[in-house]
Amino acid sequence: MFVVHIVASFFSKLQEDPTKKVDRFLYAMRLHDDQLSDISARFQAEMKKGLSAESNAAATLKMLPTHVRSTPDGSEKGEFLALDLGGSRFKVLQVKVGEAMGINKGGVEMVEKTYAVPKELHLGRGTELLDHVAESLKDFLHEKNISLEKKHPLAFTFSFPCEQSSLNQGLLLNWTKNFRAGGLQGKDVVQALRGAIDRIGGIDVEVLAMVNDTVATMMTCGFGDQQCEVGLIIGTGTNACYMEELRHIDLVEGDEGRMCVNTELGAFGDDGALKDYITEFDRDLDAASNNPGKQILEKMVGGMYLGELVRLVVLKMAKLGLLFKGHVSNALRTKGTVTTEHVAAMEEYKNGLNNTRDLLTDLDLIPTFDDCVAVQHVSTIVSFRSSNLVSAGLAAILTRIKQNRNSRTLRITVGVDGTVYKMHPQYPNRLHKVVRRLLPECHVRFVLSDSGSSKGAALVSAVAQRLASRRRQVDGMLSLFRLSQEQLRLVKTRMRTGLEAGLKSKGSSAVKMLPSFVYRTPDGTEHGKYLALHLGETNFRASLVKFKGLQHNSRLYNKIYTIPLEMKQGSGEELFDYIAQCVGDFLDYMGMKKARLPAGFTFSFPCEHTAVDKGTLMSWNKGFKATDCEGHDVVSMLREAIKRRNEFDLDVAAVVNDTVATMMSCAYEDPRCEIGLIVGTGCNVCYMEELKNIEKNEQKTGERGEGTPEGEEEKDDGGREREGTEGHAGILKMCINTEWGGLGDDGSLDDIITPYDIEVDQNSLNPAKQRFEKLTSGMYLGEVVRQVLLDLTKRGLLFRGQVSEALKTPGIFRSNYLSQIESDRLALLQVRTILQQLGLGSSCNDSIIVKEVCGAVSCRAAQLCGAGMAAVVDKIRENRGLDHLNITVGVDGTLYKLHPHFSKIMHQTVIELAPQCNVNFLLSEDGSGKGAALITAVGCRLRQELNSK
Repeated sequence: MFVVHIVASFFSKLQEDPTKKVDRFLYAMRLHDDQLSDISARFQAEMKKGLSAESNAAATLKMLPTHVRSTPDGSEKGEFLALDLGGSRFKVLQVKVGEAMGINKGGVEMVEKTYAVPKELHLGRGTELLDHVAESLKDFLHEKNISLEKKHPLAFTFSFPCEQSSLNQGLLLNWTKNFRAGGLQGKDVVQALRGAIDRIGGIDVEVLAMVNDTVATMMTCGFGDQQCEVGLIIGTGTNACYMEELRHIDLVEGDEGRMCVNTELGAFGDDGALKDYITEFDRDLDAASNNPGKQILEKMVGGMYLGELVRLVVLKMAKLGLLFKGHVSNALRTKGTVTTEHVAAMEEYKNGLNNTRDLLTDLDLIPTFDDCVAVQHVSTIVSFRSSNLVSAGLAAILTRIKQNRNSRTLRITVGVDGTVYKMHPQYPNRLHKVVRRLLPECHVRFVLSDSGSSKGAALVSAVAQRLASRRRQVDGMLSLFRLSQEQLRLVKTRMRTGLEAGLKSKGSSAVKMLPSFVYRTPDGTEHGKYLALHLGETNFRASLVKFKGLQHNSRLYNKIYTIPLEMKQGSGEELFDYIAQCVGDFLDYMGMKKARLPAGFTFSFPCEHTAVDKGTLMSWNKGFKATDCEGHDVVSMLREAIKRRNEFDLDVAAVVNDTVATMMSCAYEDPRCEIGLIVGTGCNVCYMEELKNIEKNEQKTGERGEGTPEGEEEKDDGGREREGTEGHAGILKMCINTEWGGLGDDGSLDDIITPYDIEVDQNSLNPAKQRFEKLTSGMYLGEVVRQVLLDLTKRGLLFRGQVSEALKTPGIFRSNYLSQIESDRLALLQVRTILQQLGLGSSCNDSIIVKEVCGAVSCRAAQLCGAGMAAVVDKIRENRGLDHLNITVGVDGTLYKLHPHFSKIMHQTVIELAPQCNVNFLLSEDGSGKGAALITAVGCRLRQELNSK
């Protein structure tokens, strides 16, 4: 009969469209995209405000840290109890996760029971509410025959705003959803729950986690889809959470990693941010609510309120005579007679109008066809506005995630739960379309949560257990690199023993202590033009240095030449011919090919000197293996190569180690500089030793040593002449090239060498050699890191246990990556970018572990260098019989210069291990070039002084 009436009305009133008058009446509720973009921008600003410690108190979006630091990766396992409290009913569950529980990997099994929460407990005392929860938990254990003797991990979904200081601690900020249980607001809910469980007795549980239902939803969906980083609830209430970069969350210490933030989205607009969009119906609903002025957005979108909004609109239209011929029934005047279920029913595709008629009839109204169409349209506008507003908020969250990732596009999954989303026939499609329209550059997938709020809490606990287990294993592996003060003192002692042994004429020492035949540091009077040649680990550099005889006044011109691998590992003659070719090119470039300049040759490899211009190569390192060089005088080889070229002539007056050159360069700036340190591709130290202590020098060249200037006055630690020395040759100084990289070649460092160091050593070009250098220098640190990452991955602790070809490739992880990854200014997203460039796809947690591995390896290197330096400065202090030593160390090397923390850690170690020494570190500029030139200039000056005598 009703269908016949509808058809008759339709044909009799074709000229009228009842939806038009509704559109005019509710024009303020019909939001277009520009308005939604404006709302989204306001939402973004409020999110930023809520994340800041300075403005959080005034923010409506509280952006509550949840202390959930990771989404599931599918490897979680365990057996948990779960409580889910958030409405008129709550659940108790047993949740089994993962294959260890006899379930397929990535699977979850649940047993659950739903318990009613009597209304009197909603408004009663908090202790009574939680006692009811505890009693229900005990009942569940009895009913399901779950052991009461065993201690059970428990996860708690608590769907009310809480401020959490840890995963299992949270203060209730305020009740929502018509709960008003007294005595809990401002209290730790987990502690109160434990108290209730203790009062009931007979249950042994450990509360591992308390989470919001929104977080639980995200975690449930994330278990099946690792791209799920947003949780959205559209039900009785509304809320959203997402994974935020920890560095942006001021309310939590630390800046590494991510954390899920509970936005408490429903409170948006409490400060008037939505006043442009609030209608008289929203104001009437808010005024009649239990919390006027609060949860403004939730009252515009949540399932608790949609039906009431429809009722208020229909009531107003009826009073104005726009519906039901002006008739208003008592039922229509009664709050709560229209529910969200009614709204969903009215918008069903086929039965919507029939459902509308049935509702209106139940409200004691006599609707016409047009009335039914109009009321259905009211429902559509109210629910459409709800989905539009939620879309605007979600678009703000997705935009922030995209900005955090510094990406133009975004591919992400949103886990969704809630009765409105599930029951309303049109709501999901509307939400999806508007989000995609607002963010066309984002690929957003929506996944409906299955038992999200219940299962999710257990998954949060499972993830927490997984992370804790992984943390213990990673910490255990990295503990191998963490040196105690006692271990560092032992290294200092062993270095000191090595220094002393190396100075003796008899017996062998892993620390070679090679005399350099450099007796004095610059005094600032050096002048003239000098050629400086430097053969380093990767390049050959030719420099022209001009000294003008005034302190600190010099000019330097240079040109750098790359050394091809075939030269490094070919014949010695080919290598030195290539060097001579580069020198000729440089002299031609400078227009000085006809000038016979004095030259200093910085040769960054271990040499045994018999004079300042004679150095026999002991062994190659740093990747060089040129044949017929070891055991030969490198100056003679260079001179012979120049003769073969027959284009120019040089007076090669000195051959020095790069460490000695660095010391000389810095001594030109600071007369207290009597130590040189290189921490780059290689690692080495030189220092000014008392000549009387150098027994091997006496053995080779007599008491003074070849070329030692007579009458040399000893200087104190400030560079001033000491009284009473009277020019005795026995108290002269000579710079010693320690070659301390060999410490440990005799096994003295075996107690601190890790399996990863052994692997690096065995695969190197010089196994069992330069053991200290392999722990401290840039040539090896990256490879040590790679070995650790490879082991972590094989153990399933990194990169999902998938060993990539890149990770198996020796040398792929260069040491400069350590400096980049450990930079304080580098966000984890950029760390992930570096790893991706290496073919290592990583999660956020993977990036954190990689950064920790880099930090452990580089910190150990810096501490070992500091321990070695402490041995050197204490030896100098004791040599001079001083209670306190002031001295400067000239430093060069990419690791020292570029690594963000290396120098600070090394300096602190020196302070702790050599407290009687005040050590200043001076960074060298063009040390290898200027230093070699200065050694040549000082040598020339000394020869002139001797000749004048």
